[in-house]
Amino acid sequence: MVRRARRAIRQISQAERDVGAVGRGELGLIRIGVFSSLASGFIADLIQAYTMNHANVRLSFSEGGPPDHIPAVRRHQLDIAFLAGQPNADDCDTAHLWNERLYVAMAEADELAVLPEIRWQDLQDRQFVVSETQSGSDIRDFLVRHLATLGHSPRIEQHAVHRDTLMQIVAAVGGLALTSEATVATHFPGVIYRPLAGEILPFYAIWSPSNDNPAFRRFLSLARRLSRELMSRSRVSDPSVEYRCGPATRSPAGPSQSRGPMR
Repeated sequence: MVRRARRAIRQISQAERDVGAVGRGELGLIRIGVFSSLASGFIADLIQAYTMNHANVRLSFSEGGPPDHIPAVRRHQLDIAFLAGQPNADDCDTAHLWNERLYVAMAEADELAVLPEIRWQDLQDRQFVVSETQSGSDIRDFLVRHLATLGHSPRIEQHAVHRDTLMQIVAAVGGLALTSEATVATHFPGVIYRPLAGEILPFYAIWSPSNDNPAFRRFLSLARRLSRELMSRSRVSDPSVEYRCGPATRSPAGPSQSRGPMR
């Protein structure tokens, strides 16, 4: 009887310690929606910094775009989502955290590969491939909007694939694809990337104001602090600041920016 009582007391004490750790954000689960690559860039550095000091908090990732992530954030199925372009969700909180240059992915043998930077004029009469599963309609509208000003209607093929398979299509079949700067750290055989002059893609965090997950709140606080440090290092606070897996820099093309095709 005494042994059982002592065992029960130990279990209660452990449960109390666990509850305290959860309340302090030292234990728990954070469900994160991502659009950009985790291979490099702001999100990669954020995750590394967070896990270094919160080894007992589990991070769960879900890849997708605004149509997937915004409803999930509202229903608390995701704690936070990182999206390209400002989310249209009035009932959620958002924060602009970083920017990336927009890149054109192409086959190594493409005639544009010799250029250090791509201009919109270089993309006239070219074939593009987009993913139906990841903001393909937004990318299509973005291409049409920019190329229409030059008097051209782009040829666009949509494929029901994710980013990795889309890059394989670029290498094997040809065509051009748009992608964000963080993704260029991922190597795909036969594919190279060139920056699209003057196009800056802003990235936002979105979360529910009623989400009281302590671990998530610490994660969000760290994300905001890293964003402030990024802006401070660059000594600029306008949206033309880029994140470059290290010190922030300005785009060589100047402060021109885009709300981005991947909203």
